[in-house]
Amino acid sequence: MGLIGDGLERALQEAFTRPIPKTAGAQMRYLVRQLGGTRQAAQLLGTSQRTVERYVKGQFKSPRGDLASRLENAVRARWQPGVRSRAMKAAAAAKGIVIETRAAFGYTAAPGTTDDPRMRRITQSLPPEYASRLFTAYQSGAPDSELSKIVAQGLQDMYFRDGGRRAGDLEVEFTDIDYIDFDL
Repeated sequence: MGLIGDGLERALQEAFTRPIPKTAGAQMRYLVRQLGGTRQAAQLLGTSQRTVERYVKGQFKSPRGDLASRLENAVRARWQPGVRSRAMKAAAAAKGIVIETRAAFGYTAAPGTTDDPRMRRITQSLPPEYASRLFTAYQSGAPDSELSKIVAQGLQDMYFRDGGRRAGDLEVEFTDIDYIDFDL
């Protein structure tokens, strides 16, 4: 994932109502249940089926570093799907999202004008229609460049055009997404 995708994932994880399992055995058991078997979990994690079975049975306690991070990421990505779904639906239907970013913003203009790109830090609430487009693209596996275009269009309309009252096409190059949160 990229900047926008990672920011969306962090925002969804903040909506969790329970922490993810802490031990490797509990994480492995959860992953096996979600994927429907030890073979599928082993394929996802890039390890042997026997290794997965040993974690499930409690014979192995602590995985090596690379397996530990892959296991935690796989569990975190599948944790509380109902909570994730409700948070996305609420943001897309009524609440919207809040984006805080640092990016180079500028409008298409002749060189040397004041419309040349410059770095800005912006915190902006985007309405539900942008949240809906963003989550739909995210769930369909869109690349970060497409997600960036949706966020840029939202920032263009809500921040730079003041709700559509100004004209011009915004060019954005994101350098950082500090956070994405659900609008309150």
